[in-house]
Order: sequence, then C-alpha cells, then structure tokens
Amino acid sequence: MWPFWWKGASGFSARSTAEEVTHGIDGTGLTAIVTGASSGIGEETTRVLALRGVHVVMAVRNTDSGNQVRDKILKEIPQAKIDVMKLDLSSMASVRSFASEYQSLDLPLNLLINNAGIMACPFLLSSDNIELQFATNHLGHFLLTNLLLERMKKTASESNREGRIVIVSSEGHRFAYREGVQFDKINDEARYNTLQAYGQSKLGNILHATELARLFKEQGVNITANSLHPGSIMTNLLRYHSFINSKSSFALYIISDFPLFI
Repeated sequence: MWPFWWKGASGFSARSTAEEVTHGIDGTGLTAIVTGASSGIGEETTRVLALRGVHVVMAVRNTDSGNQVRDKILKEIPQAKIDVMKLDLSSMASVRSFASEYQSLDLPLNLLINNAGIMACPFLLSSDNIELQFATNHLGHFLLTNLLLERMKKTASESNREGRIVIVSSEGHRFAYREGVQFDKINDEARYNTLQAYGQSKLGNILHATELARLFKEQGVNITANSLHPGSIMTNLLRYHSFINSKSSFALYIISDFPLFI
C-alpha cells in the first residue's frame, strides 16, 4: 500500500517520519546500540532516539564520521546522550573487540538495532576470508547479537522493561539465490551475483530474527526480535550499485519493482 501513502493499522504510512512515530514516547533510562549510525537510516535513528531521551551508542566503522554526526546532533539536541564506538562488522575480531569494550563499560542494553550494511558490491572477501556482503550484513550482526545477548537478558530482567532487537533486512531477500543461503558456496566467485548475494545476506537477517523470536518465547525471555524492510530510501547503501554492470538482466528486474530497496 505504500505507493498510495495509505495509513495502516498503526495509523502511520510510508510518509510518516521517525519523529511522528515516536511522538509522546519517553526513552529516558534506556540504552541503545545502533550499528551503521554515521549516515542514512542509522543516523536518523540515532537522532530521534536521542531526541526521546535514549542513551545511544553509535557503533560505526569510521569514528571520525561518527563523531561528526554526534556533534551535529548535539547542536540540535544539546541534552542528547550519545557515544561513538568503533565497529567493523566485516571483521569478527572487531565485533569481539566492540562487544568486550561495551561489556567493560557496564552499561545496560535495552535496544540493539542491527542496521549497518552494504549492497551489491563487487566480489570481495573480508579479513576473515568470507564474502563481504554476507560477512558484513549477516555474520557480523549475528555474532554481535550473540555476544551481547546475556547483557540484554540481564537488563530486561533487572529493569522489568522489554528488550528489543531490530534487524534491518530488505524486500531484497526475495531475490536471494534459488537455493536460499548457500553456506557451502559463500565464497564461490564464479557463481557470485552482486544482488543475489545481497538478497542472501538479507535472508540471513530474517532467519536470524525469526529464530531469536522463537527462542525468546520458548525461554520466557522478555525480549522481542524483529526484522524489517525499511522502505525505499535513498542512502549511500547504493554506492556500489550499477544498473548496467550486472551478470544478467536480473538487476533491471529488481530495479523496476524496488527502485531503492535496502
């Protein structure tokens, strides 16, 4: 329904802003981690959470860019509580280092927003020799969530406030490889398709959120896990995307239906 700006059951539509959706919400006392917080959706998420009183930890690959965003938000919202920490989701060592540093700060963790991602880049391997989109979009967030899960459970229990894990996926998950997630062929350069590899990583996000939700319900844990498609939004996620540099007409098929999906 989004092309027509119709409102859904929530009362909001595709034109609703984050400020409108969070109007009247007091996030004082909550702490959130937002990955990929130095631009795009992550930046706006950080700004609006801070506006509502949430202590936001910006988990970013480039801390200089992160600090620039932090300073910009503080000019608008002087009372905002924002920290910047380094996190490169394509590196499992960086993910472990971030989680260890966060634990050492003895901060609570109410909200984990797994937002960072890359899209349709050329075939590249991460520092761990894993195809870069799968490493960054799925595995990094998978590991990060697992490493911080006990802290989230502890926070939810002690504060008696529901914890939330939000994983930003994409409608692009529908265009993953026909076999789904090809665990045994992740690094197969000959079969690599930039957009199908992206879809594969986004499918991984959805499966991750679904399994977390199942486990939390089974264990009686006061945390929710959800994946979402954020809509068609122009961000720098498209920096690698080319309408013509594709192994097939597959890219044009996607673009015609989802011009700016992420």
